[in-house]
Amino acid sequence: MEPFNIKIKNAKKEITLTILPDDKGYFKVIYFGGILGAVYFDGHNWEQVPPADVIAGDLPMYEQDPASDDHEDISLSEYLVEGVGREIDLYHEEHI
Repeated sequence: MEPFNIKIKNAKKEITLTILPDDKGYFKVIYFGGILGAVYFDGHNWEQVPPADVIAGDLPMYEQDPASDDHEDISLSEYLVEGVGREIDLYHEEHI
């Protein structure tokens, strides 16, 4: 499966995330060229892959930069995991 973009609300702003399917069965969540984390569906809920289990490959891990005005400082919270999972489900319904 090819990477795809989703939009999700974070606080009051809408942000774009790139979703990179991994052959391990999870989806890497990319923000501004760095891996924010990864999510997977456990059969009932979307869950976060433990950070130590995410294989970065060619991409660096995302690091927050409080001095940057270009993008939001975000982390893969439970709220964000659920939102990302919903958007992945919607993408699959429309494209597969």
